[in-house]
Amino acid sequence: MRMKFVKTENYVRFTQAAHAVEQRGAAEAGMMLVYGLPGNGKSYVVTNWATKVGALYLRANVDWTPRYFLMELAKVAGIEPYGTSRDLFAMLRDRLAGSLTPLVIDEAEFTLPNNAAVLEKIRDFSDRSEMTVVLVGMERIRSKVARYQQIFSRIAQVVEFKPASPVDVGHVCDELAEIEMTQALKLEVHRLSGGRMREVLNIIATIERIAETNGFNRVDVAQLEGT
Repeated sequence: MRMKFVKTENYVRFTQAAHAVEQRGAAEAGMMLVYGLPGNGKSYVVTNWATKVGALYLRANVDWTPRYFLMELAKVAGIEPYGTSRDLFAMLRDRLAGSLTPLVIDEAEFTLPNNAAVLEKIRDFSDRSEMTVVLVGMERIRSKVARYQQIFSRIAQVVEFKPASPVDVGHVCDELAEIEMTQALKLEVHRLSGGRMREVLNIIATIERIAETNGFNRVDVAQLEGT
């Protein structure tokens, strides 16, 4: 299977929303929320975008505290994490304010315990640094964050990652599979995967193994029956 990034409908909607946040009118409304069911490609798309634009990337942990967040941010920003939390906050603000460097926080559910204390610190940092922050979480995170209006009001764009369409799956098959797949087989890949991109990739890899074993250069649904 070819190792390349394929632009899907979710990717297009995400990048359009990210651009809208960057072009926002209110400086303090600098947050973006990305959510959806597992396997729909959130991390795949967001990490690719983060690499492309040079964003700072953090994965939240279950034991995060506001200070823990600041220390992790300092590490990825190349700042020695020392001093009080106030000192660390000020150093990060001074270093990152106006840099136009976005911050991605994956598994953002872990910022919500203790009345969203960590997310409140993230909101405060976004406000003061005018830094774009992309929060990435599971399907229920939107309703959970909405309980905290002082935070939710800072979220300028919300993007739900949906299962891939048949067109998207067909495009991914064309771009990544190293053997030719008929249209019927591409539709079968969509049916079997339910449009979950993680499953699409696994199915493509399986089809390629079967094709290699049997010497197929072009594969249809009928050729896979009984394999």
